[in-house]
Parts: sequence; structure tokens; C-alpha cells
Amino acid sequence: MLTLLLQIAGASLLAISLLHFALPKRFAWSEELARLSLLNRQIFYVHTFFIAFIVAQMGVLFLFFPAALLEPSPLARLLASGLWLFWFARAVIQFFVYSPALWRGKPFETFVHIAVSAFWLYLVGVLTCVLITIS
Repeated sequence: MLTLLLQIAGASLLAISLLHFALPKRFAWSEELARLSLLNRQIFYVHTFFIAFIVAQMGVLFLFFPAALLEPSPLARLLASGLWLFWFARAVIQFFVYSPALWRGKPFETFVHIAVSAFWLYLVGVLTCVLITIS
């Protein structure tokens, strides 16, 4: 069952990484980022690319190599712990850094806020189960 939950997470993470290609148009980045210096604008785009890249790599790990993560080894424990911390921090940021003004009273934005919050918590839950299993 845990293998299936990891594979669902992996497929979802791959989809999220691909969504990064739609972000510039959806959020009018060319207009928004035009106010930044060339250096800051390029840093923003490069960091966005690497976030999408690492999320895709997590997706590949979860989708195609869940057994490696479920093997009770020091490397699996280290990796699962790091991934748990990453997604736990992401969930905390969702609730305590992003202002509710960004989504409250806006149906689509509220849906996205709830969906991504649930997904971050799903990842934390699955990785908690992985850590318990391999401890």
C-alpha cells in the first residue's frame, strides 16, 4: 500500500513540475518581472527551473523507485528524513507565510490553496509512514 501511495505522490509531483512551465503566463511574469534588474529576473527564472527540476526528481524517485525508499537502510532513512523536512516546511509555509488575502474570497484561488495544502500534508503523511516503516 505504501508503494502505491508513493507512486501516486510521484505522479503528482511530476505533474506539478510540469505546471511550472505554465506559471510565467498564468501570473504574467514578463510584466511583473520587468521591474526587476536583469540579474534578479534571471535568478528568479533559474531558481524556478531548479525547483521544478528537483520536484521532478522527487517524482521520479517516488514513482519509479519506491522500493529504494522503503528499504531500511541508512541512505533511505536520510533521504526520507530530508524529504519529510522539505515537505513539512513547505506545508508550514503554505499556512504561515502566504497571506490569506491571496485566496480568501476568490473561488479558484481558494480551491488551489486547499488542494495544494492537502497535497503537502499528504506528502508529509506518506513520508511519515515511510520513516516509521524503515526505522
